[in-house]
Amino acid sequence: MSKQLYELGEKPPLGEVPEKMHAWLVRQDRFGKPTEAFQQEVVNTPSIADDEVLVYVMAAGINYNNVWAALGIPVNVIAARNKGGEPEDFHIGGSDASGIVYKVGKDVTNVKVGDEVVMHCGQYSRNCEWVKKGGDPMYSPTFKIWGYETNYGSFAQFTRVQAQQCMPKPRHMTWEESAAYTLVAATAWRMLHGWGASSIKKGDVALIWGGAGGLGSMAIQIAKAVGATSVAMVSGEDKFDYCMKLGAKGCINRNDFDHWGMLPHWKDNAGYAKWLKGVRSFGAKIWEVLGEKRAPNIVFEHPGESTIPTSIFVCETGGMVVVCAGTTGYNATVDLRYLWMRQKRLQGSHFANTEQANQMNELALRGLLDPCMSRVFTYEELPIAHQLMHDNKHPHGNMSVLIGATEFGQGASGKPPVAMVHPTLPKGDVHTTPAPYPMSVPLPSIAEGEALTIADDGTRVRDLMHRGIISCTPDDTVGTVAKIMVDKEIHAVVVMDEQGMAVGVVSQTDMVLARQGRTPDQARAMLAREVMTPGCATCDADMLLSDAVSLLTARRMHRLVVTEKDQPVGVLSMTDVVRKIIGE
Repeated sequence: MSKQLYELGEKPPLGEVPEKMHAWLVRQDRFGKPTEAFQQEVVNTPSIADDEVLVYVMAAGINYNNVWAALGIPVNVIAARNKGGEPEDFHIGGSDASGIVYKVGKDVTNVKVGDEVVMHCGQYSRNCEWVKKGGDPMYSPTFKIWGYETNYGSFAQFTRVQAQQCMPKPRHMTWEESAAYTLVAATAWRMLHGWGASSIKKGDVALIWGGAGGLGSMAIQIAKAVGATSVAMVSGEDKFDYCMKLGAKGCINRNDFDHWGMLPHWKDNAGYAKWLKGVRSFGAKIWEVLGEKRAPNIVFEHPGESTIPTSIFVCETGGMVVVCAGTTGYNATVDLRYLWMRQKRLQGSHFANTEQANQMNELALRGLLDPCMSRVFTYEELPIAHQLMHDNKHPHGNMSVLIGATEFGQGASGKPPVAMVHPTLPKGDVHTTPAPYPMSVPLPSIAEGEALTIADDGTRVRDLMHRGIISCTPDDTVGTVAKIMVDKEIHAVVVMDEQGMAVGVVSQTDMVLARQGRTPDQARAMLAREVMTPGCATCDADMLLSDAVSLLTARRMHRLVVTEKDQPVGVLSMTDVVRKIIGE
């Protein structure tokens, strides 16, 4: 007869499942700092379905997703599950783990009680029609990340997982080492191996962003295993040795360059030329590292907003930029000419399916994948580990926490199949980039997602607009238009045709761009039709001011032409909005 509850570190007899278990819980009434959100509680041990497995957790991996779960933003994971019909008013996180199988459902055939396993975090319904027809489970509407989008993750004595999540634990690894690599390594595997003819292969060159981080360290090793050459991007020369010991050909310090960010406007000859100089210099640095003039066949991306333009530019003709996140932001810009004329591929990627996770794990079993452990915590320190991540004060590499294991270093039952160098980062290593934006936020589909409640005071465009249109004709010279601007003290003139229809706008920016490469006399002699931005960004006078502001920010503009019954009647500028906000 099993005890109702076993103390931490007191492993139940194999196969005996107690009624209760210890766990770290997050509840809605304490969302916030991880050190306050996570609290130790005793809850019922979960039951399992026919295709599920109950695993006694020895150690668990630490990932950003449960920092977000603790905060309750951007998604309240508890409320989301309650809305879906699940009754629990708590969240047990943890999306990486190593442990021992204690119970299996009647349909489970791949593992048995007593097996030592590691678990990947991809869950989906085996009854999904897409999956039953042989579709990639990653595209199933039922796909979820275990321990974030599902409950009963690895931060407890027992965890409930689908049998397909279980993979053999590498015998040469400790419990904490084997708990740390699966999420990042499987993600990196799909990014590099999941895209048919574009996948990485022997002889390829791979540019790896964040080479010293959890994802990047896995990507370098996966590239090495297939016979590819990788160039690692890092935040300082102190990380060069670490990445090269993992298998990188060489490294580049991103702080040696300053062209990062969104692309200049394509009409901005000077700005684009400056960016082009920077990105070409970066490309030349890749050649220097490689010792030959070769471009990366594949670019392993996750910074996103600040680096996508560069990644697409330096990628080889016919190559691929594959991205799994946007840690610097989501609104990346693309010069489409490089996509269509050089036939490059920009590919999104998210975690991995069961087959890919097992392919990745084969590398670990063969001793060809170092988990890149940076720090291990005791069970009591679990909230501290997440707080360090929240504060961006955690070390690079991967972290884990002991759950059932009583001491560090337990669990290894064999020698490594091959000798490997275990690189270490320098003491005092710190993150110099912002903590990432959520990578696992469920995105609403057409049929899903709650409508946001938008606070609005009801102000309409007509309440702030300037009535009257200051205009020019398409055949007026730039000199004439400039005089109108100066005399009227305005920043843009609407271009009106003979029928009184607005056909474009000439802004001060358009004039400045037209001046590039021309003498003042040449620029003044140009016609408005040659420099104007065709078409007018318009809004109706009766539109809510908040909607008009969204139009302005989405288009990166400072003014809109206001219409009534489709006829131009005035202008709304961002300056007007600012005056309203500050009360002047």
